[in-house]
Amino acid sequence: MIPYDFVNVVLMRLPPLNAIRAFEAVCRHGSILKAAEELNVVRGAVRQQITTLENHFGRKLFTRDGRRLVPTLQARAFAEASSAAFDILQRAASELEGAVPSRIRLGVPSAFAVWWLMPRMADMQASLGDTVDIVPMTMVEPLQMHPELDAVIMGGEYRPAAGIAALRFMADEFGPVATPALAATLSKDPAAMGALTMLASRSVPKLWDEWFAESGTPPVVFSRAQEFEDLLLALGAARSGLGIALAPRASIEDDLQRGHLVAPYGFISRPSGYSLCCRTPDAKRPAFAALSGWLLRCGMSG
Repeated sequence: MIPYDFVNVVLMRLPPLNAIRAFEAVCRHGSILKAAEELNVVRGAVRQQITTLENHFGRKLFTRDGRRLVPTLQARAFAEASSAAFDILQRAASELEGAVPSRIRLGVPSAFAVWWLMPRMADMQASLGDTVDIVPMTMVEPLQMHPELDAVIMGGEYRPAAGIAALRFMADEFGPVATPALAATLSKDPAAMGALTMLASRSVPKLWDEWFAESGTPPVVFSRAQEFEDLLLALGAARSGLGIALAPRASIEDDLQRGHLVAPYGFISRPSGYSLCCRTPDAKRPAFAALSGWLLRCGMSG
């Protein structure tokens, strides 16, 4: 049996729970104001809780990047652990109250939702029933940034944080795509793309850089670049003949089959692919097991 005095000493070393809650909210939002709005308190109360936590640890917990507050390297690890702990407590409290939700709010990248998931929605509903609410995400962010969601689909190189379970259900390929008319103006040398407008998305700002690096293609100097808020819009611009976009194949498979878009330099494999991410306690729920199984089946079949 653990001595009572020992338990007291250990508990005394823990910082106040309200201070941890304020810290975790500021880390997610990058803003004291937004954290205060979420917690329904004034900004001064959040600042005081952050000061309490910094005094407890004897170090600064944030640096400033423009208008955004960014946790230090050491503080980031504590923030991830705090988010995971709050999620576990929330789920445990829901189970104790018998209020575990029967539906799953699933955050999905917009382009992926439109061109991969929507054509399979009838099969999803036939397999899973009406248990999944699809929430399109213009800016795809990790689950710990979205307490209102139960799960998200993440693409590319993603490393799950503490308390998050990730199931990779599908590999993917990506490459430059354009209309057949524009592609016909290009030579076999990718440098020829420089004569076209580069279509990019703020939601995946490094996609072109990743393709150049992973394909071994020297970076191209484009005559013009046009940036869109969402990959969905960038691909729509490509389909309209406005330029050339970098696209995950899963998002444009239907366009390729119909001949609306072509890939003049082919696609390269992205083994990182797509992952279903949920909180670790939720991974054992029957609804999540069913969703995981359905995604694996569809992902394997293309």
